[in-house]
Amino acid sequence: MISAPVTEASYRPSGQHLIADLYGIAPDKLRDGLKLEALLRAAALAAGAHILFSHFHSFDAGQGITGVVLLAESHITIHTWPEHGYAALDIFICGQAQAEHALQHIKQTLQASHCELNRIQRGQSKV
Repeated sequence: MISAPVTEASYRPSGQHLIADLYGIAPDKLRDGLKLEALLRAAALAAGAHILFSHFHSFDAGQGITGVVLLAESHITIHTWPEHGYAALDIFICGQAQAEHALQHIKQTLQASHCELNRIQRGQSKV
């Protein structure tokens, strides 16, 4: 089956993907998996998203954390390097939820001194 050509005007982005590098964070804020899980879950709710599941893993004592919060709207992930005061965030949210609200909540709570942010519009859906 051959479909009609798609014009740019007939489609719009259906999700926003934020890739954020957060710097200057106190190391103790990046070592506690339970607190980071609570933070990302709160960030998802601040964005207006619906949480499905979360899983966080702590590496050796005093080392970093990797974690994911699965959302009906997609996901929020974090990877931390306490020894560098650094956290890598990946926030992909579709629908009516607001990825920026999740990012702001995380940045404020972790008190990052600097954020490098890349925004990507993901997917296409008919208007």
